[in-house]
Amino acid sequence: MAVPKRKVSKARRDKRRSNVWKLSVPGITKCPKCGTYILSHRVCKNCGTYAGKEYISTEKAAKEA
Repeated sequence: MAVPKRKVSKARRDKRRSNVWKLSVPGITKCPKCGTYILSHRVCKNCGTYAGKEYISTEKAAKEA
């Protein structure tokens, strides 16, 4: 039968139970042009802009212009 050889210390037990292994929340920001939430340092899928420049022409952006 599997039985522990020694007592697991409180520090080792608590390290195992800690939140170190959990994933962090990705950096989500608002697009300065249209206001939708996007991942940082990526082109906005809604309006097609990044850093104030249009990189992707979208139907929505064409209708606005």
